[in-house]
Amino acid sequence: MLDSLTRLEERRAEARQGGGERRIAAQHAKGKLTARERLEVLLDEGSFEELDMFVEHNCTDFGMEAQVIPGDGVVTGSGTINGRLVFVFSQDFTVFGGSLSERHAAKICKIMDMALKVGAPVIGLNDSGGARIQEGVASLGGYAEVFQRNVLASGVVPQLSLVMGPCAGGAVYSPAMTDFIFMVKDSSYMFVTGPDVVKTVTNEVVSQEDLGGAVTHTTKSSVADCAFENDIEALLAARDLMGFLPASNRSGLPERASGDPFDRLEPSLDSLIPPSPNQPYDMHELIAKVVDEAEFFEIQPDHAGNILTGFGRIEGRPVGIVANQPMVLAGCLDINASKKAARFVRFCDAFEIPIVTFVDVPGFLPGVAQEHNGIIKHGAKLLFAYAEATVPKITVITRKAYGGAYDVMASKHLRGDLNYAWPTAEIAVMGAKGAVEIIFRGRSAEEIAERTAQYERRFANPFVAASKGFIDEVVMPHSTRRRVALGLRKLRGKQLQNPWKKHDNIPL
Repeated sequence: MLDSLTRLEERRAEARQGGGERRIAAQHAKGKLTARERLEVLLDEGSFEELDMFVEHNCTDFGMEAQVIPGDGVVTGSGTINGRLVFVFSQDFTVFGGSLSERHAAKICKIMDMALKVGAPVIGLNDSGGARIQEGVASLGGYAEVFQRNVLASGVVPQLSLVMGPCAGGAVYSPAMTDFIFMVKDSSYMFVTGPDVVKTVTNEVVSQEDLGGAVTHTTKSSVADCAFENDIEALLAARDLMGFLPASNRSGLPERASGDPFDRLEPSLDSLIPPSPNQPYDMHELIAKVVDEAEFFEIQPDHAGNILTGFGRIEGRPVGIVANQPMVLAGCLDINASKKAARFVRFCDAFEIPIVTFVDVPGFLPGVAQEHNGIIKHGAKLLFAYAEATVPKITVITRKAYGGAYDVMASKHLRGDLNYAWPTAEIAVMGAKGAVEIIFRGRSAEEIAERTAQYERRFANPFVAASKGFIDEVVMPHSTRRRVALGLRKLRGKQLQNPWKKHDNIPL
């Protein structure tokens, strides 16, 4: 018996060594943690329970039968984050470059299947050279098995991908189908075809970092949501994010104690809106003063800055926040902002996270490039997302809400539950000057000025919309947190169902 126990410990130690000391040292030399070290940072201390530690590949081609390492390049299992169950896989670059084999994929699929059965999030730590070439189509089949589970899990359990090394070719599509992607600057990259192939086919010369690095994907392509300086920052941010998310679409929202009074007043908000309608202000300030302890976990902070998305808490319960940002493009909606916010709204709706929307939008961004690149269809994505959402929706219009953008931003007409406006709100088809120049085209400058002032008196306020019931209440800015908190309390029992359908056909 003792011999068997000793042999078990020896085999466990062998598996924990992965590719061996030399390859572990190489990983550290790049400033990267190993697969197991990453799990130690991500999960609560001592909570990780590994599965399939002794799995080996089944390839006998190209001399692979002589190269067998327990675990086959991925560490899988479950653990807890702040006491809440999660399932994890962490690819081990020290073993065959983290390449995906048939058995490697089967390990990932097993924990994803378990996560779906019990209703728990899946977190993938990606660090892989791609498909294991020696296995050929069996490796490709393994990828497809993982992809299928990503799709089945979508909207059922939260899925988070941390790209912490190479992720190329077919490997990129699994993270792309998860809910959030975090990357690490200077050590992770994602692309379908690498720089060498790009140069051969298009004659473009580009580095790995510029083609698919963390900064590229969080600023230009929006493939990734957040970029971090190193592995540890990314892993700690993942822990923070999971604290806002439910375990599944049926589990209810996580709650934590908060000492921040729900009825806290913020007198400084009464002077947040500048006297000039063309002067910007930072919407981050409003968000920070409304949520618990000013904690706001922003999603895609470096992309489409004209709209803000992220998670906060009110009375200890998570809320999704969408807000126009007057500091960037005057808060206009454009293609990138519409796509960014639409995906976020759909995530919140899938997991029953209430949505709070702060509106200061002068309209959609004009321009030939916007029209030719499909602003109509992309803007419709955001409209569609808000309109189909059945979660509690609270909207606060702070200043401008013009034209179709007023409708799109969680208006009462898209089944907004509580729609508030500050006294500074202007709800109209367009700004006074533009409207008057159309209505009174050809009139003198003096008459235009007179009519503009008349239009402003009539429409540059929230009371016309309030008189029609489109605004539920005009509220004082300093009481915004109290109004939102009470609204969320009232809406906890909300029940609303869309007509039965196999699925919708959102304008993609």
